[in-house]
Amino acid sequence: MSEWATRTRLAVQAGLAVGLALALSACSGGLVPGGRVARAPAARAPALRPPAQPAMETRQCFARLQSQAVAFTPLPDRQFGGGCSAVGSVKLIDIGVPATNLGAMTCGLAANFAAWARYGVQPAARLVLGAEIERIETFGTYNCRPIAGSGKLSEHAHSNAIDVSAFVLSDGRRITVQDGWTGDRQTRQFLALVHASACKRFSTVLSPDYNAAHHDHFHFDMGGRGGFCR
Repeated sequence: MSEWATRTRLAVQAGLAVGLALALSACSGGLVPGGRVARAPAARAPALRPPAQPAMETRQCFARLQSQAVAFTPLPDRQFGGGCSAVGSVKLIDIGVPATNLGAMTCGLAANFAAWARYGVQPAARLVLGAEIERIETFGTYNCRPIAGSGKLSEHAHSNAIDVSAFVLSDGRRITVQDGWTGDRQTRQFLALVHASACKRFSTVLSPDYNAAHHDHFHFDMGGRGGFCR
C-alpha cells in the first residue's frame, strides 16, 4: 500500500472514531454531565402527620380549666390495648389544693375534680374542721382493670375515674375515708359534706356505703348517664 493510501485510511479511521464519540455523547442526553458522578436520589423522610386536633368538647374543657386558673398539660390520645385508653386527657399540675397520684384524667373529670377540691372540700374543711386542706390523697386515676367482681372495664381503664382516700389538714390532722366515715361526729360531718358536693359534680360517686371494695375511698367518675350517688 502506498504512503498516501495509508495516511488516507488512518485519517478516515480517526474521523470515524470522533464521530462515534460525538454520537454516543448525543445519545446520552447529558445523563452524566462532565465533572459529576450520577447518584440515586436521596430517599425522602416520611412526612410527619400533625397530631389530631382535640374534639370541640375537649377544647371547650381546656378553656374551662384555663378560666379557673388551673395549671395542666394536655396529653396525647393513647390506646393501651384490651379496651383501655386515655383520650382527651390531661395531667393536672396545680388546682389550688395539692393532690397526690394524679395521672391521666379525662378533661371533664379533671375540671370537676379541680372545682370539687377548691369549692367543695376547702370550704367544708374551714367550716367544719376550722382548718385548711393541705393535701388531698388519692389512690390514682388511670388503671387498666375491670370493675371489682365484674368483667366490665372500670372507668379507671379510660382515665375517667379517681379514688380519693384521705385529707391532710393544716393543723396536722389526717382524715381517712376508711376511719373517718364512721368516726367522730365532726369528721363524719366533714366527709358527708364533701361527699354531697361530689354528687353534684361527678356522674358516679361511690362511698364505703356502696360495698366493701370502697371501704377506704371515695370513687368519682364521669361515666354512664350520671346521677348515681351512694
